[in-house]
Amino acid sequence: MNVLDLKYERYKLNNGLEVILYNNKHVPLSAVNIWYKTGSAYERKGKTGLAHLFEHMMFQGSQNVPKEMHFRFIQEAGGSLNGSTSFDRTNFYEKVPSNFLEMVLWLEADRMGFLLPALSQEKLTNQISVVRNERIERYDNQPYGLAWEILLKNLYPEGHPYNWPTIGSLEDIDSYNMEDVTDFYQKYYSPSNASIVIAGDFDIASAKKMVEYYFNDIPNLQNTPEISDFSLNSLTHKVIEHSEDVQLSRIYMAWHTTKIFTEDDVPLEVLADILAGSKSSRLYKELVYDRELAQDISVYQFSGKFAGHFLIAATAKPGVELELIKSEILKLIDVVKKSGITSNELQKSKNSIKSSFIYSMQNVDSLADQLNYYNCFLDEPNSFIADLTRYDILKEEAIQKAAMTYLNDNYIELQILPSKKD
Repeated sequence: MNVLDLKYERYKLNNGLEVILYNNKHVPLSAVNIWYKTGSAYERKGKTGLAHLFEHMMFQGSQNVPKEMHFRFIQEAGGSLNGSTSFDRTNFYEKVPSNFLEMVLWLEADRMGFLLPALSQEKLTNQISVVRNERIERYDNQPYGLAWEILLKNLYPEGHPYNWPTIGSLEDIDSYNMEDVTDFYQKYYSPSNASIVIAGDFDIASAKKMVEYYFNDIPNLQNTPEISDFSLNSLTHKVIEHSEDVQLSRIYMAWHTTKIFTEDDVPLEVLADILAGSKSSRLYKELVYDRELAQDISVYQFSGKFAGHFLIAATAKPGVELELIKSEILKLIDVVKKSGITSNELQKSKNSIKSSFIYSMQNVDSLADQLNYYNCFLDEPNSFIADLTRYDILKEEAIQKAAMTYLNDNYIELQILPSKKD
């Protein structure tokens, strides 16, 4: 028996809400995880950051739940909760002792179906202030904090849904009004645009009755707009210099790559791990440990619904020029292109990625989120084995080919430089 072959039940309510039940009685906990198929990619220019704002608004009370009582109810039951927003989705999740499952379902149903009656200008103004401060703290006043925004703006053309960060711009945040929030809710927070996973120790028959009772009568407000697929024009090498109040220079290099669950998704992820996933990885060992050119270095492959990119970031040691670091990075990438990687490197990376994944799945809330992840991107919640098989069958040649295909001379180069003192 394969522990990753999960037996689940999936069905739809009359209003289109997808329900996924996974029963596991090893731990007396239940997790509830809701994905709304909307994120910052579903916004428009001039109103960026609305999806993230709405994540905040969902905790401000609904028709039958007073402001911020969602947190209090869960925490007093000994549970945990939160929400998050990405380009492609917004999710809300709770983990509670199993006897509090019905309370969680009531809370989630009330804000899915009855948020607007409790919406007020006072709540909106308050959360605009919260998000505004979050933006200033995490982006504008954070060392290297604007790098992500600058990269996205230059990596993806205007009009592409990944052209702006999830937090949104300060100007847009200040412009939100009640009509914006109401319109976003009616477009994207309908049952047919959501899926709910219940995982853990619960009685299936009772859970079905509770889901039916609390969610089935929530109406769909209107049809959710579709986003058309975007084709990306080829990049040309572009150098951007940005001065900030930082002590050390940092370089970012970003290439267009591929979407999620496409052929080169895994080879690029493993390549990122081989380059900088550990202290013995190629870039880290050469630039940080052996030659002490860089303070740190990170590499990752992002794969989303509408596009993907490969990003390398390195912070220079004092007195080291970014041009030297860039030159050494490109040399090491060329070695992979010409000579490939070793079987030992590949096996080590496979083992690391697989063990981290399996370890995370021991938490019922992580498991519930992964079921929703597979459901939304692959339409098959039980894709654990199929997903990990992609790593098992990966060959050295595929990684070399991916490096040759994507890591070419056309990339966005961002240099964050210390501001010159007067």
